[in-house]
Amino acid sequence: MRTTVQDEPGSLAALCGALAGQRVDILSLQTHPLAEGTVDEFLLRGPAALPVSAITTAVESAGGADTWIERADAHDLVDAPTRILGLAARTALDSAELPLALRQLLGRCTIRSQPAPAGGGRAPGGLPVEGALDDTVMRLRAPEGGVIIVERPYLPFTPTEFARARALVELDARLGPRLPHGRDVLTLAEGSDITVRRADTRDLEATRAMHERCSARTLKLRYHGPVGDAARYLNHLLSPRYGRTLAVQTASGRVVGLGHLLWDGDETEVALIVEDAWQRRGVGAELLSRLVALAVEAGCSSVYAVTQASNTGMVAAMRGLGLPLDYQVEEGTLVITARLGEAVVTSAEELGSASAP
Repeated sequence: MRTTVQDEPGSLAALCGALAGQRVDILSLQTHPLAEGTVDEFLLRGPAALPVSAITTAVESAGGADTWIERADAHDLVDAPTRILGLAARTALDSAELPLALRQLLGRCTIRSQPAPAGGGRAPGGLPVEGALDDTVMRLRAPEGGVIIVERPYLPFTPTEFARARALVELDARLGPRLPHGRDVLTLAEGSDITVRRADTRDLEATRAMHERCSARTLKLRYHGPVGDAARYLNHLLSPRYGRTLAVQTASGRVVGLGHLLWDGDETEVALIVEDAWQRRGVGAELLSRLVALAVEAGCSSVYAVTQASNTGMVAAMRGLGLPLDYQVEEGTLVITARLGEAVVTSAEELGSASAP
């Protein structure tokens, strides 16, 4: 529960008395100072039959205003310093964790990355180095340039939350590009060994070479049209700011497949490309199952793939997940959405992913 009170002696005591009158226990309390007043954030435990409206009425009668109440979950039982240190540790290990850490830090919110202008210009809109906070929207300077935009329409951000988010972004910037070093060596059914590992923009040359070996049909199925400059797509797709990428490489070190888990606002997209000589050998299915495991560990409730009905390999791989699927045709393309559950979690930790939020 959050409520705003006057910053004066006795205001907190009045709130505590009102909650006690409803037989509500206070498990934890954080204060968020404002220019005028203070936002008090409580973790409460009350009688199961007690309606939210009764708590709101009691709090407002004790001087609280703009009261917001939401059901807590097990993660809220972790004290704030421990939780924030855990998020910092996750961010320190993996560049791709920053958007996820921000989401766990700030609750239900939408996070978007706006790239820097071409040619290395200033951040869009002349954003100051320290970022900007405007009620339900915060804008932060991304370490690689551009802007990270965080929106939470249902609840304004406090200056304390803004400072915590800035600290995570600054930590990410100081540490620079980094990936977990885990990799798995697998033997395909036909006997070839492959290695599955995380990838980022440092793999641009190898992935560009893979695209050059792909047929026009393979590229069209992946990108839904002609691809004149694969590097233009790959810089975005390989950036940890927009998601996670898995690469498949042969024993000689040549990259032959890519799988992307892309953060798309509140949704998550999966995308695959496997060069022609390695198709129909189980590479795509292996990538997809690992991407789904990463999505579950990141707390995603579903993933979707945008493809074409003629892309039988992608359709078969999605069906092979054994998950409930929804099919929808949008503007001539097929969107397949898989609803996730705990049962699909596999050994993605071996690839260096963090535990679920």
